[in-house]
Amino acid sequence: MKKTNTIYWIFTALLCVSLLLSSLPDLFGAQQARDVFSHLGYPWSIALFLSVAKLLGAIAILVPGYPRIKEWAYAGITFDFLGATFSQIAIGTPAAQWIFMIIWFIPLIGSYIYYHKRLRATV
Repeated sequence: MKKTNTIYWIFTALLCVSLLLSSLPDLFGAQQARDVFSHLGYPWSIALFLSVAKLLGAIAILVPGYPRIKEWAYAGITFDFLGATFSQIAIGTPAAQWIFMIIWFIPLIGSYIYYHKRLRATV
């Protein structure tokens, strides 16, 4: 169980740090973040919505208990990551510029898998 907990917390910490670091520039209206959303063809209001949703998702994953909310948070983060990757592909961004985004699926998937391993171990 200790190994499972350690792996879970490593993946979860990486996931939550990535959510925090990707939401803060949007939340504070950084010009580079505005440029990215403009380049993708999205209104700025979407960036603000997504930044708040990412922060709430990270909180939902970190707070103990509430398994249904955690499932929704994992689903929402997955949709966010898929949507961000697809948006880059859809506008014709070269793969060299978006392929790194797939790396962030590793902590997401790892955190989700080990979350369920922890649940099974406690039953």
